[in-house]
Amino acid sequence: MRPFHILLFILFTSTILYAKNIEVCSTCSAKTIKEAVANASAYDTLLIKKGVYKEFNIVIDKPLVIIGKDYPLIDGEDKGEIIRIVSDGVTIDGLYIINVGTSYTSDYAAIRVVKSENYVIQNMVLEKLFFGIYLERSNNGKVYNNKILGDAVNEYNSGNGIQLWYSHNVEVDRNIVQGVRDGIYLEFSDHITINNNKSINNLRYGLHFMFSNDDVYTNNIFENNGAGVAVMFSKRIKMVGNTFKKNWGTAAFGLLLKEITDAEISGNTFEENTIGINIEGSNRIEYRNNNFIKNGWAVKVLGACYTNTFIGNNFLYNSFDISYYSKLNDNLFEENYWSNYTGYDLDKNGIGDVPYRPVKLFSYIVNRTPETIILLRSLFMDIIDFSEKVSPVFTPDNLLDARPLMKKIQ
Repeated sequence: MRPFHILLFILFTSTILYAKNIEVCSTCSAKTIKEAVANASAYDTLLIKKGVYKEFNIVIDKPLVIIGKDYPLIDGEDKGEIIRIVSDGVTIDGLYIINVGTSYTSDYAAIRVVKSENYVIQNMVLEKLFFGIYLERSNNGKVYNNKILGDAVNEYNSGNGIQLWYSHNVEVDRNIVQGVRDGIYLEFSDHITINNNKSINNLRYGLHFMFSNDDVYTNNIFENNGAGVAVMFSKRIKMVGNTFKKNWGTAAFGLLLKEITDAEISGNTFEENTIGINIEGSNRIEYRNNNFIKNGWAVKVLGACYTNTFIGNNFLYNSFDISYYSKLNDNLFEENYWSNYTGYDLDKNGIGDVPYRPVKLFSYIVNRTPETIILLRSLFMDIIDFSEKVSPVFTPDNLLDARPLMKKIQ
């Protein structure tokens, strides 16, 4: 090790060894959080005791550990932003923050992290907020086990629960977000992992991101949001084991994919959405082992979607399995299970002997004349669907599953 590096290591170690604990309470020497921050040295620990602290614009400008005992309440009294972190190496744990200010010119947040590295925000409860946790040009952080409960009524005066802007290598895990505009929002943020979160009952999207590449989303629940989840203008995305449920509305979907390439969508459940997956301009995506259950449309393909594969998925009791807007098909459907399949399997190999055509002529008609949906269960529609199946005219001739499975995939 070089002498200069040895000196740096010694200085850092000695700083940590001499770090002290500072208690904050009404009878302590530090009565406010701002006072404690001002008096603290780098790497000190602030212990915030139970009580009510009416403070806002608390700036953390040095490496500190801030721990709340029994969830002390920080009340911003609707005056502005509550905590702003502008230093590397900050940990905030166990605070209860309410009454973030609302502004039409500034995105006030309960906690904002600006141009910082190696931060941890965990075990927080945030209520009555504008934005919850806002990460701005801040990398290598962790956002764990927080509860963000908004009371948003209109999109124009509400913010997002967890927002990342130009932030990379961040873990967002085990958070609960509800009652905000977008539960989780990312823009220009790469190498993000979003796992085990619940984003429910939000005004617009449970998850919304664009221009963000190489991100991984696993085991999250997106339920009863205004329009579901929107994924736009991104590459190399993995969405595995998530649940998209009960996202209903005239313009709602479980998952919207727009201009997405080289992605993996596998092991997810799309249940009781107006549209399970709405796809536009998205290519080279692998859809595998997903469950599409009781949706209006399981998959709606709007156009410019090429070399995608649908293999080993369950399509169960959807009004329409596949909706297709083009007469040309460059996508592969193979070995999926279709609950509407009525073919047979004479050789008992588990694969239907008759190909299945998932696009109904009635779906084609509804796309162009939505009012005809009232005829969904009529005998006339069954007849025209059968005629299109026998001799395709309006739907792609090669859009079929040549090897449909006879049994649902477990």
